[in-house]
Amino acid sequence: MSELAINPIKSRVEKSPSLKRLYNNIMKDLEEVEQELRLFSHSPNRLISDISTYLFQTNGKRIRPALLLLCSKLFGYKGKEHILMSTLVEAIHTASLIHDDIIDNSIIRRGKESIHTRWGPNITVLLGDYLYIKALGLSLQSKHRQITQILTSISARMVEGELTEYYLSGNLELAEKDYLDIINKKTASLFSASCRIGGILGKASKKEENYLAEYGTNLGMSFQIIDDLLDFTGNEKILGKPILCDLSEGRITLPLIYTLNNDGRDNKKRVMELLKQKNQDRESLEEVLKIVKSNGALDYTHKKAEEFSHKSREIISQFPKSTQQEALSLLSEFILKRRN
Repeated sequence: MSELAINPIKSRVEKSPSLKRLYNNIMKDLEEVEQELRLFSHSPNRLISDISTYLFQTNGKRIRPALLLLCSKLFGYKGKEHILMSTLVEAIHTASLIHDDIIDNSIIRRGKESIHTRWGPNITVLLGDYLYIKALGLSLQSKHRQITQILTSISARMVEGELTEYYLSGNLELAEKDYLDIINKKTASLFSASCRIGGILGKASKKEENYLAEYGTNLGMSFQIIDDLLDFTGNEKILGKPILCDLSEGRITLPLIYTLNNDGRDNKKRVMELLKQKNQDRESLEEVLKIVKSNGALDYTHKKAEEFSHKSREIISQFPKSTQQEALSLLSEFILKRRN
């Protein structure tokens, strides 16, 4: 196996006091997940190995693996299968990001050159397919057959969400309910699956499984809404990518939906004029940003994220107190406050 210079998750967590507190009791497991990602990256095909290694070197927070680990340990799980399953949900997440970047023609991902920019779209889309197929194939190693069914179903939902978002790209009449449906499929579904799989491994009851899945859904909704909010309010150096990417790529998110439905007629008309321009420049995007900042859209968006976050904390509070239960509750708060 080739040498894989993947940054240890521990060094990333050490830089964030909040993550350090959240991941304190699963740090060893996360390091094992990181090792599994190295093995997952390995292939007799040098090109696959090189690109996969580059992919997993990114400074991700590994939130989905952490959810699976915490939810399994919530029920006292002592086995090792949670390491492989956590690796697989991270691989599926990474595959979705690869395809997302191709569709959006994103140049930067997590502060690094995106895969399709470096290797081209043809190779990149095949690599994304490879990660999906390999992850689903390895899930068959589990004695819990429903895990493969869950991952297959969720992967399909994620693609469905991506297709819907692409089809509705630039649609300035997009309703809030349609936006929420898209992010539920694209993002929240994998959060939900990660939590449910953790519960399955921990031998949770079906009722407990469903609670965990609902917790994950609400957490994922909050996560994506904050992600979309940061496109308007974030610091580019901290984000690792330019702000206003969603606007420039035609992606309609909640701050813009609120603006188009609640601002005055003149501002709404001006925003539509700016976004319908064939060649949008930075000045046009900045003008849209100024309007969005002036009408309460950002506050509304944050409050919507808070609603989902509060719901996730309500759900997890129904479980007995433990270090894992506390971490899952704190994770809801962390997501609301995150800056990247």
